[in-house]
Amino acid sequence: MESTFFWYSQLIKPSWAPPAWLFGPVWTLLYAQIAVSFGAVFVLAARKKIPLVCALPFALNLGFNLAFTPIQFGLQNNALATFDILLVLGTLLWGMVVIYPRRHWIAYMQVPYLFWVAFATVLQVTITILNW
Repeated sequence: MESTFFWYSQLIKPSWAPPAWLFGPVWTLLYAQIAVSFGAVFVLAARKKIPLVCALPFALNLGFNLAFTPIQFGLQNNALATFDILLVLGTLLWGMVVIYPRRHWIAYMQVPYLFWVAFATVLQVTITILNW
């Protein structure tokens, strides 16, 4: 694991990139929020209170989100990580649009996650370009 962090530390990053220590606390808070809101979506879909298809973007988002770290740090593949984070952003927006008419609060709970993923997407794209 140490070599993966060394690899990442050697990448060219923009001056506005946050310090590495910030990612852990931010993702810890976001994952707690994701657990509550996505869990609510999955429970509502299982109980047939919302159409099952409404849970699809949330399930895909979770999969793409969890794939990012192994792609970025395990495979050390910036281009594939960029594609993955674009899928994270896209499925998050899709999920927010689909759930909003049914449960506003779940859509609103995604706003901090949306801001962070949008920022992380711009950061990832920038890092990919700078290290091409």
